[in-house]
Amino acid sequence: MFRMSVFQSVLERLKDEEIEPAEEPAVAGGISTPFVGNLNAAGGFASTMVFDAYRETAGEDMLRPPPPPPPPPKPVMPDHLHRIKPEEIAEDIALGEHETVLSLTEKRRRFAAENHPDRHPPDFRANATLRMKIANMLIDEALRRLKR
Repeated sequence: MFRMSVFQSVLERLKDEEIEPAEEPAVAGGISTPFVGNLNAAGGFASTMVFDAYRETAGEDMLRPPPPPPPPPKPVMPDHLHRIKPEEIAEDIALGEHETVLSLTEKRRRFAAENHPDRHPPDFRANATLRMKIANMLIDEALRRLKR
């Protein structure tokens, strides 16, 4: 035991302490086929029997395919996306004379949350992108004025 590594000594000890495994429990048989019903050779219900049963009990309206759903209504552009002039966007941002870096950063975030192109349908993304560009330009200019 002194010439073995720690790992080898642990393995030897485990072999010495090994207990005989218990016998496996007997497996019970499954339910017999006649008890379940009419099954086909593949093990499932005969599909023709199921189809026939549905066809016999279905009404005429159930046999026709359902009508296609109506197309979704076309989205309407929100009013604020129509405002794309720099003066209108400055008014929406509500830039004032006594702005701080913190207040301008908060206004940028709030404006982006409402106007970011990813938040609008594809048809309105051009206006949303233009609004974001102008708003960022206005806020960047206000930040440059603060640093002077």
